[in-house]
Amino acid sequence: MTTVFSKIIAGEIPADVLYEDDICLAFRDINPKAPTHFLVIPKKEIVSLADLSDEDEAIVGRCVLVASQVAESEGLVGGYRLIANTREDGGQEVMHLHFHVLGGRKLGWPPG
Repeated sequence: MTTVFSKIIAGEIPADVLYEDDICLAFRDINPKAPTHFLVIPKKEIVSLADLSDEDEAIVGRCVLVASQVAESEGLVGGYRLIANTREDGGQEVMHLHFHVLGGRKLGWPPG
């Protein structure tokens, strides 16, 4: 399935890339919901957390580690939120697994 994220991975759509390796890509959200808002996506096409297989464990672990490292490099020392919206009822709009990292201000609870 072709998504906006697969086009970003392929270089067909520009993105403000913060980090890239063979497994994942981190880039700024084009519609930020916090002073710092970036996404971390696996390069492998995985639809959502609900669609993970055992083989995806290392990929998801790498994405979470990259989220933490990029959050630190972005100065989110006071904390941040890591979100993976899953399927329609969970608010997922792009059907490619992605993690939102939001920070740079105090985040309220509950989120939505």
